[in-house]
Amino acid sequence: MKIVSWNINGIRAALKKNLLEFVQANNFDIIMFQETRGDLVPLDFIMMGYSIFSFPSKRRGYSGVMTLSKIKPLNVIKGLGIEEFDSEGRVISIELEDFFVVNSYFPRAGDKLERLDFKLKFNSAIEKFSEQLRKNKPVVICGDFNIAHQNIDAAYGDPSMPGLTPQERAWLSHFLSLGYIDTFRYFHPNQRKYSWWSYMMNARERNLGLRLDYCLVSEEIKDRIKNADILVEVLGSDHAPVILELI
Repeated sequence: MKIVSWNINGIRAALKKNLLEFVQANNFDIIMFQETRGDLVPLDFIMMGYSIFSFPSKRRGYSGVMTLSKIKPLNVIKGLGIEEFDSEGRVISIELEDFFVVNSYFPRAGDKLERLDFKLKFNSAIEKFSEQLRKNKPVVICGDFNIAHQNIDAAYGDPSMPGLTPQERAWLSHFLSLGYIDTFRYFHPNQRKYSWWSYMMNARERNLGLRLDYCLVSEEIKDRIKNADILVEVLGSDHAPVILELI
């Protein structure tokens, strides 16, 4: 099974770039988009054989997640059941035969960390949600976590920057300790590879980035992990797609 997760920074903008070509060139079974910024559902994807499940933000032009699947899900769950998060369209989950697939767009802590408390509350909520799902079957959770977990995941290390705060990093360490596997690190334990670069100062060309995007799997399906990587060569957003292959 081939899975990809990508913060596309606006679906309308991405469609004007290489989004369709990227999907057409790869035989993904499940595609997860974050930051769709709208409720547009492209017919092109339906023509490719995907069922589309969208959960936009109530605020226009903001946030939003969308999952495309060639496998018919048993169930679709929109949100976490908490209005302050669900109004921003941050999580959509599909239940497959063997596991759940959670598409997540974690809040950013804000330039002056004005949303750090909100972010930490969201982290706790999605942790509880994932653990509840896990009581029934394993969980695959992918998306833009807006956290660079360790120093190796960041080209810079200012702890006052969003995604680099001790609180955010500590939560991700805690979450992994519950029995989740960072699939990229599973295959690339010592590699510096980033998934996001600022548009400022040619950061991508200079490779001054952060690894903010993840595919995690609960340890019950550890033996099914075949490959995981970051497709840094794929352009079209300030984020790169992350891929996961399961057997």
